[in-house]
Amino acid sequence: MLNVFRTFSLLTFLWLAGPSLAQQVTLPAAPPLSQPAAPGAPAAPAPVTETTSSDRREGSNNQKDWHFVGHVEMDFGADTKVYADDLWAYTGEDRAIATGNVLFSQGNNRISAESAEFNTGTRLGTFYNAWGLASVAPQRQTARPGGVAAPPMTGQDTVVYFFGEKIEKLGPKKFKITNGGFSTCVQPTPRWDLHADTVILNVDHYTLLRQAVLTVKGVPMLYLPILYYPTKKGDRATGFLIPTYGASSLRGQSIHNAFFWAIDRSQDATLLHDWFSKTGQGVGGEYRYNLGLGDGNFRTYMDDQHKATYTQADGITQITTDPSRSYEVRGGANQLLPGNIRARANVSYFSNIVSSQTFNTNIYDASRNERSFGGNIVGAWGKYSMNATMDHRELFFGVTDSNLSGSWPRLSFTRNERPILDSPAYFSVGTEYVRPLRIRRSSGVDEDTGLSRFDVSPQLRYPFKKWQWFTVNSTVSWRDTFYTRSYEPTGDLLVVPSKVIDESLNRRFYTLQSQIVGPVFNRVWDTPDNGYAEKFKHTVEPFVTVQRTSAVDNFDRIVQFDGTDSYVGGTQYNYGVNNRFYAKRTLTPGAQAQAREIFDVELTQSYYTNQRAAQYDRQYQTTLGGTAPSNFSPIALNIRALPTNEINATVRAEFDSKYHELRTISAQASYSWSSAVQATANWSKRAFIEKLQDFNNPKLLDHYIGASTTVHTKDNRVGGVYSFNYDVLHAAVLQQRLSAFYNAQCCGLAFEYQTYNYGVSSLTTLIPADHRFFMSFTLAGLGNFSPFNGALSGVPR
Repeated sequence: MLNVFRTFSLLTFLWLAGPSLAQQVTLPAAPPLSQPAAPGAPAAPAPVTETTSSDRREGSNNQKDWHFVGHVEMDFGADTKVYADDLWAYTGEDRAIATGNVLFSQGNNRISAESAEFNTGTRLGTFYNAWGLASVAPQRQTARPGGVAAPPMTGQDTVVYFFGEKIEKLGPKKFKITNGGFSTCVQPTPRWDLHADTVILNVDHYTLLRQAVLTVKGVPMLYLPILYYPTKKGDRATGFLIPTYGASSLRGQSIHNAFFWAIDRSQDATLLHDWFSKTGQGVGGEYRYNLGLGDGNFRTYMDDQHKATYTQADGITQITTDPSRSYEVRGGANQLLPGNIRARANVSYFSNIVSSQTFNTNIYDASRNERSFGGNIVGAWGKYSMNATMDHRELFFGVTDSNLSGSWPRLSFTRNERPILDSPAYFSVGTEYVRPLRIRRSSGVDEDTGLSRFDVSPQLRYPFKKWQWFTVNSTVSWRDTFYTRSYEPTGDLLVVPSKVIDESLNRRFYTLQSQIVGPVFNRVWDTPDNGYAEKFKHTVEPFVTVQRTSAVDNFDRIVQFDGTDSYVGGTQYNYGVNNRFYAKRTLTPGAQAQAREIFDVELTQSYYTNQRAAQYDRQYQTTLGGTAPSNFSPIALNIRALPTNEINATVRAEFDSKYHELRTISAQASYSWSSAVQATANWSKRAFIEKLQDFNNPKLLDHYIGASTTVHTKDNRVGGVYSFNYDVLHAAVLQQRLSAFYNAQCCGLAFEYQTYNYGVSSLTTLIPADHRFFMSFTLAGLGNFSPFNGALSGVPR
């Protein structure tokens, strides 16, 4: 009886353990459960090279075809597995068909489907009614020579969610999706997705969609016949950027599209197309590079406008514009050349000033009336230095009237200051050749008053610095200047020459100058219980500069171009006082206190023995122009305050010393708090002085106020920008701009509204004001841009 019980228990154990043992058996060594091997027979050949487990399995076709049923798990090794309810494996064909809750797992990538057919050798296949997840990991940054590679950030992978009626796995991270789409917003219900008839998803590279529709929270927002989209996280990726929608009174509705080309790690390009419903279209491009020894950024834009009709304020009068084509080029480059030479280039050029002012939304670009281009090469070798510059500038006073200025070219070679033997004196000499550009253009007529100039100027300097509280810096220099052209003499001292003739002129003079600072007075206060600083210091620095210039022959015949030409014989005294306030503060808790300048006030004025010198003194903003000769300059006041790292303010004012009235004043202030709030304000005024020449003309007066505020959360989830510019003199708002943005987990929205007043200073007469609106989406993993007209600039997205 005991033997019978033992036999029965053993058979029961084997019968119950059968399914469990089948889940853990490696297929190459295990016989099928439905056909037990005869005692002593050799082991069956390996049906597949993978390890497969299931609740039940059946073999057929001489054990070449296997049917796995229930909790099927096929392990390919190397982090690749397939799970299904039912799976047929055809070992002779390296093919498998899985149905029911199919899950394909490869590393961090997953594909879930109702059914699938795949190759067990290549691990490629087709999945039906499927969806999947693919991880895009950041690329490791390689170090530049002399630098350190930053470690990759953990937890920063971007997950791509894709779905479709049929998903074909064409490579390790390449998929072809039919009637499906993808999103980088992985949530139970993605906030956005791109749906298309055909999608080629190449994770870590690109995604190509045909007949694509962008859907945000289930609402179709945008249709594109074809879309090339980057799915690359760790580096810049080539692809289309999110379009921006706009509308304005002047140009109508607009769509701004851009394509970004990541050429390599050192250079990229952006191609842009703008469509305007009322005026036409525009195309542009931007190229950037950084090659270590050189970098640059160039932007071009062409505006192709067709005819447009504008109804005026009376509702009856209409203005129709002619078709036009204009362009704009901006940029700069910087390159280090062999021989310790550095080259620079810059361009800010437009072909039509009206198009430039009406196209740009930024008030500083919209009011810009100067175009320029140029470049220079500088080099230094021990005590010698060289500078070669070409500068071309044109300032417009209307649509056709302008003044052309600059230097074409300017070449200077200098022997830098060095001590004379072992003495405390220093010697230097400078030479310069320049061909100034001076062309006045009016109504199609050019008046060229340009010339060529060669200048030599040796200098001897002796500094007296025996006492720290009293210093004297004295120089003596001699200057010889040759001009190829000059003004024609009028023969009358009361008549100023104005006609330039081809008659050369040579000028020689010497200058003696002493700069005296001191005596300097200091006072220190210890304030250990003060909550702001533990010490304060006040410094009073009186200064005076005396300059004696010998008589300059034929000064009236010299064509004025820059400061080199404006020397007037006589003696000049520049005097004033500096008040500096310092505070010794602990800026970082636990760190040592440091002294910093928190407030300074400078008051200065000049006296001239030759009244004409007051008209050419470039130290003052209001002396250049048509001001009358005087023995005294205006009184200049400069104030600067920097009490904390967050607050900064400056004020500059000039007062007329004869009529004791304010000439000009300007003030700027800025405030920053925890990088979440930034605010700036500015104010400027040119006052009216009834008896002062050039200040008694109401047309030359101005009075402006401007401010800008940016507020956003630390994570840039919500924020906004508001700015305005107000013309106090004409009681008119020049422009107002309001921008705001909201960023959710996977998407966001940014918009901007602006009003711009053309009636005050603009050259366009089509409409009195332009009302502009711009809107752009922000989608996770999808790049966006600001249009070339400056819309949405400065908005964090």
